[in-house]
Amino acid sequence: MSGDGEDRRAGRRPSVLKAVGLALAGTLVAGCAAAGWAYWHLNSNIKSVDINSALGDDRPAKATPTPSASDAAPLPTESVNILVLGSDSRSGRENQALGGGSSTGARSDTAMVVHIDAGRTTATVVSIPRDTLVTRPSCPLESGGDTAVSYGAMFNSAYAVGGPVCAVKTVESITDVRMDHYIEIDFSGFARLVNALGGVTVTTDEDIDDADSHLTLKAGTHHLDGKQALALARTRHGIGDGSDLGRIGLQQRLVKALLEQISSTSLLTSPAKLYSVADAVTGSLTTDTGLDSLTELTTLGESLKGLAADDVKTVTMPVVTAPSDPNRVVAEEPAASELWESLR
Repeated sequence: MSGDGEDRRAGRRPSVLKAVGLALAGTLVAGCAAAGWAYWHLNSNIKSVDINSALGDDRPAKATPTPSASDAAPLPTESVNILVLGSDSRSGRENQALGGGSSTGARSDTAMVVHIDAGRTTATVVSIPRDTLVTRPSCPLESGGDTAVSYGAMFNSAYAVGGPVCAVKTVESITDVRMDHYIEIDFSGFARLVNALGGVTVTTDEDIDDADSHLTLKAGTHHLDGKQALALARTRHGIGDGSDLGRIGLQQRLVKALLEQISSTSLLTSPAKLYSVADAVTGSLTTDTGLDSLTELTTLGESLKGLAADDVKTVTMPVVTAPSDPNRVVAEEPAASELWESLR
């Protein structure tokens, strides 16, 4: 777990939503949308899953909307919860080359619950370690039928057995917090985004030598291309105690570096670069059907304009070593339940 100092530093980091391109796909893509073909192409890039229809009404209650000052308010202001997943999908030649292993199946390498408070000027981003042992609920399958309930299952197995629908249902079952939206970014999309931005500059505090992610870096400052940045996001065995908690720390550092690169790149003065970045962002996303268009992403992005970096708190779900397996963790109670309660 992070210390108080680290938590305060993490709290100053901009929202993870912006890291996966919501603000980019909203405020920046609007410039590309002036061209009809560009709009059509970028809009058709986005893949979606109808999670609401699949899960039905057996879910936590939605948050009560906060009345707006005007019924004609152009942008939403109610609180919203978004499950953001980084998928290690091996589907497709590009993802397989970056991820290795089998070309079938996928797991959620990164999972974050993004809670944006009413008024959308403060937010909490909670990372869920992929190695957390949970009770995975029965989930509906796209092909028909349901998965069986599984006790003591790794959290990231939910995505593997039931895709986005089961990932959302599992998160809702362990948090009792309604996920209003879902956003997923895959290996190749993340790498293409970094490359479209010209790379990212990251400083590491220790040497990294991870045979699994194929990343070797000396402690210090490095400018990484997309493949290297992805390897950094996946690194766990070459740092600290080799646990997923160390990887989460690297991912948060990479998020900061990516956002700094976005802010330092003159996208609005370079239509070609703007389009390249927008194409990388939209081409890498899978969302729920409530965010599967440029219009919806734009509205969400615009609604977050008042969300300053200092008002975003980044934390990790409290966990302890699992009694059944020293290489796994379980939620630390009552701290975990108290955290989720604060987001309802």
